[in-house]
Amino acid sequence: MTVFTVHHSTTYRYRNPVRLGRHQMMYRPRDSFDQRLLDSHLTVTPEPVEVRWIHDVFGNCVTLLDFSQRAQLLKFDSVIRLEHTPEKAPDFRLENYARSHPFSYARDELPDLAAYMQRHHPGRTVQDWLDRFVTGESRPTGQLLMTLNEAIAEGFLYRRRSSRGTQTPDETIKSQQGTCRDFALLMMEAARSLGFAARFVTGYVYVPDRDGPQRLGGGSTHAWCQIYVPGSGWVEFDPTNGIVGNRDLIRVGVARTPQQAIPLSGSYWGEVDEELGMEVAVNVKTEGAVCE
Repeated sequence: MTVFTVHHSTTYRYRNPVRLGRHQMMYRPRDSFDQRLLDSHLTVTPEPVEVRWIHDVFGNCVTLLDFSQRAQLLKFDSVIRLEHTPEKAPDFRLENYARSHPFSYARDELPDLAAYMQRHHPGRTVQDWLDRFVTGESRPTGQLLMTLNEAIAEGFLYRRRSSRGTQTPDETIKSQQGTCRDFALLMMEAARSLGFAARFVTGYVYVPDRDGPQRLGGGSTHAWCQIYVPGSGWVEFDPTNGIVGNRDLIRVGVARTPQQAIPLSGSYWGEVDEELGMEVAVNVKTEGAVCE
């Protein structure tokens, strides 16, 4: 077991004081058997007039903030500590009927998985890309999913992008590059085209060479996906880093689409050109192994 500390800071700057609208945050990790939140601290400048928490349709913890004043600077500063238990290796304990692909999900699970199986970007581009390394022959399910994950990790160039939004899978395949959100969406659509249920995950990734005594800038939130495998449940796949399982991944929110899992969103009243930009810094540090 390891204890992680995550410092996540986001700052918006405006040319003139603007009236701030409601903002929505998804920063609080999901408690589960493999990660447990120890404590959290949130500082917002200017101070909101109201802060409340809700669970969205997916069970994610969402923070809603309302403001009463104008401001030229809006800053969200979050620090969380959590225990994290990594999986040593992918553990595909599959139901007998799902050991080889293709297969059909159990009838009692299918109604709940149906929405996660539906493709949102239909077309031939994803299928043509899959045809390069996935044949129509039956093959071990775990091997197939690991091949898909590795194909994205090794075949595409990771490139950070400051603009909002997520590329379509077609755009990612044609450009052969993208961000973690783009790669997660591509893997989801590819898996869905093969008959799997897949969902989007937002959170943080621990990068060992960034660990140190001081908070480092330049980091950002991370994104990957989960695929439902009978017998193993929702399995983590990070096609950006080629990770299978939860190693170094801190899960915050899950959703059916990337648009439903935006870490921070909000509005303001003012001219379009009032916004001068946004600065994001994320640092994930480990406090070392903890004996149980």
